[in-house]
Amino acid sequence: MKKIRKFYFLFLIIIFVQPYYAQQEDKSLLTIDRIFNSPEFMGERFGPARFIEDGKYYTTLESSKDVPGGRDIVKYESETGAREIMVSAKLLIPEGQTKPLSISNYIWSPKSDMLMIFTNTARVWRQNTRGDYYVLNLKTGKLQKMGGDTKPSTLMFAKFSPDEKMVGYVREHNVYVENLSDGKITQLTFDGSTTIINGTFDWVYEEELDLRDGFRWSPDSKSIAYWQLDASGIGVFYMINNTDSLYSKIIPVQYPKAGTTNSAGKVGVVSIDGGSTIWMKVPGDPRNNYIARMDWAANSDEIVIQHLNRLQNRNDVMLGKASTGEMKTILTETDDAWIDINDDMNWMNKGKEFTWVSERDGWRHLYLISRDGQKTKLLTPGKYDVIDVQSIDEKDGWVYFMASPDNAAQRYLFRVSLNGNGKLERITPKEFSGSNSYQISDGANYAIHSFSSSDTPPISNLIKLPEHKIIKRLVENKKLAEKIEALKRVPTEFFKVDIGDGVSLDGWMIKPSDFDPSKKYPVLFYVYTEPAAQTVVDRWGGAQYLWYLMFAQQGYIIVSVDNRGTPAPRGREWRKSIYKKIGILNSADQVAAAKALMQKWSFMDPERIGVWGWSGGGSETLQLMFRYPDIYKTGMAVAAVSNERFYDTIYQERYMGLPSTVDSVYEKCSVYTNAKNLKGNLLIVHGTGDDNVHYQNAEFVINELIKYNKPFTMMAYPNRSHGIYEGEGTTLHLYNLLTKYLHDNLPAGAK
Repeated sequence: MKKIRKFYFLFLIIIFVQPYYAQQEDKSLLTIDRIFNSPEFMGERFGPARFIEDGKYYTTLESSKDVPGGRDIVKYESETGAREIMVSAKLLIPEGQTKPLSISNYIWSPKSDMLMIFTNTARVWRQNTRGDYYVLNLKTGKLQKMGGDTKPSTLMFAKFSPDEKMVGYVREHNVYVENLSDGKITQLTFDGSTTIINGTFDWVYEEELDLRDGFRWSPDSKSIAYWQLDASGIGVFYMINNTDSLYSKIIPVQYPKAGTTNSAGKVGVVSIDGGSTIWMKVPGDPRNNYIARMDWAANSDEIVIQHLNRLQNRNDVMLGKASTGEMKTILTETDDAWIDINDDMNWMNKGKEFTWVSERDGWRHLYLISRDGQKTKLLTPGKYDVIDVQSIDEKDGWVYFMASPDNAAQRYLFRVSLNGNGKLERITPKEFSGSNSYQISDGANYAIHSFSSSDTPPISNLIKLPEHKIIKRLVENKKLAEKIEALKRVPTEFFKVDIGDGVSLDGWMIKPSDFDPSKKYPVLFYVYTEPAAQTVVDRWGGAQYLWYLMFAQQGYIIVSVDNRGTPAPRGREWRKSIYKKIGILNSADQVAAAKALMQKWSFMDPERIGVWGWSGGGSETLQLMFRYPDIYKTGMAVAAVSNERFYDTIYQERYMGLPSTVDSVYEKCSVYTNAKNLKGNLLIVHGTGDDNVHYQNAEFVINELIKYNKPFTMMAYPNRSHGIYEGEGTTLHLYNLLTKYLHDNLPAGAK
């Protein structure tokens, strides 16, 4: 009897296991493990690359044949491809050590005579901006560590002086310079602390103004201009770590929530020899204004700042005298909603003019403005947006920039003449239909061009400009492309959907590989919807695209739509119509699109409509589940903001105004106000160590759901931040969780 039972047991194993492994061996079908737990779909890597000598050469990192685990810095001649090892990994072995430095980044001095290596890095908020810096003198072979005998991984933003004699850096909220010839270190600021921050920024300036590196060398190498923030008085949010020790630990984060006290910011200039700082006499209350950008104004006598009011609807461009701190305004930009920070201010004609991007005529256009602000020349007339400036070739009279006049989901390189004739010339060839990016050399002679589309993995080429001639193929990703081609899939479809009142929205859709238009399929909408990002972009989506493709293989339709208010290149009115309507306008557009699509395409099953998103997309998921409970049956909200008052000053006040004057707007726009309407299946996911969207948000909306006796499911990831990726197995666990929840609550397959 035992033998019979044993045989029967083995027989069952064979029956059930063989089909399982047969399915696993089917390389046309995706699984969570293949996507998130293996390197199978990793693409080729190249770089980081640096052009030198106006693009005549470029350098990149390659594995060393002589030093195991090391990387050489290799120089290629752009035109001929001639290769030379410029810096061997052997030269990057510090004295007394046996292994070469691990290279996180490298920086050439202005004349490429010296090399700076950034290594042993540590994370500050989102990025690894602390670490160790070493400088290699290519003439002598000397390798020296910056900062002297100091604690490891404490230096930030080290950079060469223009004359190559010194290096400046930030350490523990103070600014220093170090002489490269004798190693002498001069401390320039002495008041750095947890609340006085010199040369770098607090959480909110980094997150929302994209400011990290907070000091600038003067062109003559004699002075440094730097930001100082006084963070005293900022509210402290306490996170709790319950897992790393016997007793819980409190983690304080200086975080100004909407309507509360900001850091006071100012800018000063100090000599590299030390001494007193000359502070710029910027008008207004520094806690209710922002110095959003600062640099030297094409000379060593003046600095230029962009000064935003707290509402961020007025930007004063000001020149300040480095010797006295006296300020004068040369340009003022205003908007009824908000103003985006200008990162395309470039000095021209020996400092007599500068480029400027403005939406003053309803489109994001590039202007050339005189130093005193009195003369303005429009360089890019037309009904299209300049996305960003890539390069200015002043010698030959061209400005290169990214735009996409005909398709908001794509990106192409264009140029116009600096003479103001406005003739638009597309540089990207038609065969690169999708998303393109460029790293252009000084002089605009060469570029590293990268291309991808929604169904095509990235490729990179070295090209010659302006003819866009391919000189060398740098990344072809043939193996990855072959793996993708072997998968069961149909091309991503891009579409437009009319939601009425003359409004048309862009979207994409991934259908099952065995799609049958006569049947009905469950639909999962992927949303973000806020002014910080588009989801409808024709570019390679990596693991997330493969995840959606896996769902499509299982019988789901995946859809994403960009509503009004997303940062698409569709004009000022498109982007800023969401002002004071976050959560309202975007939700109305999304549900209107869903209804229009279901009416247009009968293969979408109205009884199986799901939605998911992360961060702003998590918030929008909750909005749709609460505001339109009869449409959306299942939602998965990751790291969502549940109360608009809980998010930071700069982001929330930019798009919604000050709570003190529009408190009712904050309440109407917040997720929690409609929690009582929930009908469908809801999964709430949040990291308890999220310093960006605090775990408080999850608990707040959970309390509302409890109040109204609404069932839901939740998952808290201990000590994980906003990206929920820290810790062994986290990403795999998260996507298994999301996948299972969707399978259980929004059944796959055609009906």
